[in-house]
Order: sequence, then structure tokens, then C-alpha cells
Amino acid sequence: MDGQDGNQQPQLVLAHKLFLLTHPDVPDLDKIRLREEVFSSVKSNDMVPLYESLAADSILEMDQAVLDSMRAKIEDELKKLDEKIADAEENLGESEVREAHLAKSLFYIRISDKEKALEQLKLTESKTVAVGQKMDLVFYTLQLGFFYMDFDLISKSIDKAKNLFEEGGDWERKNRLKVYEGLYCMSTRNFKKAADLFLDSISTFTTYELFTYDTFIFYTVLTSIISLDRVSLKQKVVDAPEILTVLGKIPHLSEFLNSLYGCQYKSFFSAFSGLTEQVKLDRYLRPHFRYYMREVRTVVYCQFLESYKSVTMEAMANAFGVTVDFIDLELSRFVAAGKLHCKIDKVAGVLETNRPDAKNALYQATIKQGDFLLNRIQKLSRVIDL
Repeated sequence: MDGQDGNQQPQLVLAHKLFLLTHPDVPDLDKIRLREEVFSSVKSNDMVPLYESLAADSILEMDQAVLDSMRAKIEDELKKLDEKIADAEENLGESEVREAHLAKSLFYIRISDKEKALEQLKLTESKTVAVGQKMDLVFYTLQLGFFYMDFDLISKSIDKAKNLFEEGGDWERKNRLKVYEGLYCMSTRNFKKAADLFLDSISTFTTYELFTYDTFIFYTVLTSIISLDRVSLKQKVVDAPEILTVLGKIPHLSEFLNSLYGCQYKSFFSAFSGLTEQVKLDRYLRPHFRYYMREVRTVVYCQFLESYKSVTMEAMANAFGVTVDFIDLELSRFVAAGKLHCKIDKVAGVLETNRPDAKNALYQATIKQGDFLLNRIQKLSRVIDL
């Protein structure tokens, strides 16, 4: 498969460039370079459907001569592929027929013809017997899904892969699927599951067709910080040798992680502001930017308040290197949303924590569920009486 030698899948590289090209925070000079690179990729891979849609959205300028040239190349290539399939069916064995159909599937993926690619992949699957080869076809489908950010296609493909693994399958492909599923979970805001899947895959990572190992560690740390408790974060992330080898290569990430664990809140906020640009410019994380920033702040404020029964707002503001007014505005939002368990005494300038009692919360939940059950039974008895 593409990417097994350590190179990212070309279509996903192109997808990231397209994302940056339409991003409002990317400078215009960079967009000129990106537009040239996108056009070069589209032209060299004969991506007619993508070129037409980009031209319709005014991202690229329509050049009819280029379009006609690409169409002619596609027509010629399809004739050759169809001839190979016909020859394989007449003169060769089943494996050669499958390889010929696979070549046509990969060609449709290359030229960005999504519908025909999916049809051809299904046809190729019907010619495939081995579970491992069927899994490879699912990985191609998943890459197609991530290119178009088609979460319905990705979800169905992941379920299909899991069903295939019940028939058999090797560990290498199972581990690769964890990374695909983790990326899907992160892209759909299920950060807890994404963190668990990424952490399981750290020592066996081979999914270079999706992203580099550095990017994988970046995602692992970001998802873990808002998902794991302090003890688990120390064991699985802060002290993990695989993460430590890469952490220093990614700007602000080491300071972001270690200052949070070390309770160095001024340094944490400094690194936090540096990381925001990287999160904004990531096509998988960008839709969840505001949510992620809010969750990180919830984690760090909860960690700070955990140590106190009451603390002055001035002391907290000094610890974070911000103004009292900023802390007051920040905490009031989180308290109102039920994210922080504390009270703000504005007159005295004091924060009073009121941590929920776990047993009391369980008792209240049991009472509530019991009332709900009794109401349902009463309604049911009325229906039966009638």
C-alpha cells in the first residue's frame, strides 16, 4: 500500500494543502505557493473531478486545454486497464484478475473519482479471497473517506474491518486500524477513545500513509491531556519513552505537557497560546478548536483548584500570569456551565471550592432513576387497566 515505506499518501498531502488554501489565517503569499502546488498535483494525477469542483468554487482557474488533455489521458489509461482485465480473465488466473481490478481501483482513487473508485473497490473485493487483502481494500476506502472527510463512509469501513478481523487477520493490520479509528474518533470529537487507541498504537505505529510519527505523537499528547487523569497521564504520556524521543521536536508541546503536569501554570499558558496556531491549522482538529481550548482550560483550572478549599482570585491570577478580571470572566463561564465546582465571592475576591461527594451524587442519581422507573410503571399500569 502507499505509505508503507514511510511516505504519506499523496491524496492526503493534497487534502491538507487544499485545507490550508481555504483557511482564513494562512497568509496570501503562502496561498500563492499552495495554489501552484495544488494545481501541479491535480494536473500530474489527472484529477478531473477535483479540478472541476475547485474551478467551480473559484479556488483554481479553469484551463480548458488542461482539462481536455487530462480527459484524453484518462480515456487512454482506462482502455489499457480494461484490456489488462480482459486479458487476465481470458488467459490468466484469479490472482492476476484481482490485481488487474485493483490497478483500476487505484487509478480511480488517483484521479479523485470517488464514486467510481468505491464501485471498483467493491468489484475488486468480490474477486478477493484472503482476509488480509480484503483489509487492504478497506484501508484504501478509509483513505478515500479521510480525503473527502466522509465520516459516514469512514464509520462503515471501520465496522467492516472489525467484522473482517473476526474471520482472521494479522496483528500489523489490526494495529494500523487502531490508528485509523483513533483519527476518526478525534475528528468526530471523541477524544477519550482517540487517546486510548493512539496510546495502544505508540509502540507499533506503522501508519505512515496517514501522517508522520511526529504528528501521531502530537495528536496522542493533545487527546491524552483532556482525557486521562493525572496518574495515567504520568504513566502513559509524561514518562513514555516513545513520546519523550519526539516531544522536543514539536514546538511548544514539551512545555505544554510538562508545565501542566508540573503545575507551572504561567509556562503552561505561554505554551498553550503557541500551540493554538498548530491546532487551528490542522484539518482534523480545526472544527473542534473552540471545544478543545475550552476542555484544556477546564482541566488546568480543575487541577489548580483541587489543592484548595478556598483561594483568592489574585493568587490564582498570579499563578497563571493573567489579570484578576480575566480569571473572574473565565471562571464565571465555567462555573455557570457546570464545568467547575466552586463559588465566586466577588466582594471578598475569593474562590470557594465545593467538590461533589461521589457517594452523594450516586445516591441522587439512584433516587432520580427510581422516580423515573416508578412513573413509567404507573403509566404502563394505566394502559393495561384500559
